[in-house]
Amino acid sequence: MSPTDDQVRLALSGVREPVLHRTLGELGLTGAVRVDGSRVEVTVALLTDEHPAVPELDARIVAAVGAVEGVNDVTIHHAVLDDERRGVLVNELHQQRITFTDPGMKTRVLLISSGKGGVGKSSVTVNLALALAQLGRQVAVVDADVWGFSIPAMLGLDQPPVLVDNQMILPPSAYGVTVASIGFFVAEDQPVVWRGPMLHKALEQFLSDFYWGEPDYLVVDMPPGTGDIAISLAGFLPTAEAYVVTTPQPAAQRVAQRAGLMFQSSHVKIPVRGVIENMSWFTGDDGKRYELFGAGGGEQLAERLDVPLIGQVPLLPELRAGGDEGNPIMVTNPDSEPARAFVSIAQWIDEHKPTRRRSAALKIG
Repeated sequence: MSPTDDQVRLALSGVREPVLHRTLGELGLTGAVRVDGSRVEVTVALLTDEHPAVPELDARIVAAVGAVEGVNDVTIHHAVLDDERRGVLVNELHQQRITFTDPGMKTRVLLISSGKGGVGKSSVTVNLALALAQLGRQVAVVDADVWGFSIPAMLGLDQPPVLVDNQMILPPSAYGVTVASIGFFVAEDQPVVWRGPMLHKALEQFLSDFYWGEPDYLVVDMPPGTGDIAISLAGFLPTAEAYVVTTPQPAAQRVAQRAGLMFQSSHVKIPVRGVIENMSWFTGDDGKRYELFGAGGGEQLAERLDVPLIGQVPLLPELRAGGDEGNPIMVTNPDSEPARAFVSIAQWIDEHKPTRRRSAALKIG
């Protein structure tokens, strides 16, 4: 039996736009529908001809319309909103944007931190964000590691954000996660030689000028150590919660504890909710675990900070390679041991919502 126009139109209108985070029907972006037996053609409008997530939008349309009984082939045509319609929609979305400094917002802000570089903090950030997205949560990522930015490369993103009508910046999206990073504005081989005030302003723009919708989670990849960025983010994000990444060796956890103690200090006052131990062991072909970097660091750090150790992520060459190639292990091998660890960590975070929220942002004098 051939599908009807109404069936196709209903499926199309229910597709969630990956950057604007509302359905195509709610946004008024659905266009003409043509049904010819099992072949279907649909037209959707884009906010701009530089839309940063067309492949992901198309994939969602094909999945939704292709699921209609009798549909075997889906062709998608794109149109761009005219200036008047775009202006009306941009103004509406701009007025509805959330403010991350609002204590009453529903978004949980997760600061992924470490005491030093080289512990896999960015890899944890990316795969944790994807694991949360796979739980059905709306997730955004801010790459605040401005000197060592790596999130775009780890997600395979090379399209920069798009400025629409000088009012709103649309972040690019990968695997259902939207991203902001200095890496979109600076060449790979260009050093970021910025002082505190410039960093402060850049982060403020990421949080206020980008259109995020109202995500369930904002996951922030922090720079290693302590300094200006941590203090700035404490001011911007009064409801944030911190998670400290370490590796198993005792020397690493002694450095990582400085980041945790910084968050707990009277200057910052951001609660540390848990410790994540990365590179915990390698499982050989013989099924035996080999603790290549020692053992116990995560446990010791959790005890020192008086928080739980919420997960241990095993070492796997594929995890490292996936980050280098823009193919995160949560996508390429979701049944692997590290991916299962990230799912477990995401579930713990999702189930353990904070009971106390700070009522005002830290004032920076």
